[in-house]
This record gives sequence, C-alpha cells and structure tokens, in this order.
Amino acid sequence: MREIVHVQIGQCGNQIGAKFWEVISDEHGIDTTGNYHGDSPLQQERINVYFNEAYSHKYVPRAILVDLEPGTMDSVRSSKIGPLFRPDNFIHGMYMMLLIELI
Repeated sequence: MREIVHVQIGQCGNQIGAKFWEVISDEHGIDTTGNYHGDSPLQQERINVYFNEAYSHKYVPRAILVDLEPGTMDSVRSSKIGPLFRPDNFIHGMYMMLLIELI
C-alpha cells in the first residue's frame, strides 16, 4: 500500500490544497472534523493513502502547509475544512525561514 504526504507551499498552493482536501474528504465520506460518515466500503478501502487515523477514529490529512506569511494559514484554519488539519502541520513565518536555512 502506498502513502502520500501532501505538501502545500505558498498562497496558491495552500488555496488549491484546501480545495483538494475538501474534495478528497468528501469522496471518502469524512466530515470537516475528521469523522467518517460514509456509506460505502469503497470509501474506506484506500483511506489511509491520504489520511492518518488518529484517536477516537478521527482521520487527519497527511499534509504539511507552508507559507512565509501567516495570512493564508489563518484563512485555511478558519475555513470550513480548517478543523480537519493538525495545528502542528502548519509552518509559517520564522519557522519557514529556519527551515530554508537548514536546507
């Protein structure tokens, strides 16, 4: 089985990525809080390609969101899909600069 880590970079990448996660979540029957509400076994068949199953059977996107400015991150966090992401998967501002220096 394959697993994918989705990396969203910059304003455009994060806006496209947010829409991507809306579509993927809907296809797999996952609501915006990470709970499975699907009605087909096909929805769960490859759910772990994009999602990790966390505590209480909640699904969390395997994603890293990166931007120099916190504005895009704030808009993703406050969107309807925002609660789906783990807070520590957001990298912005000074953390991003430190990451660039390490590379």
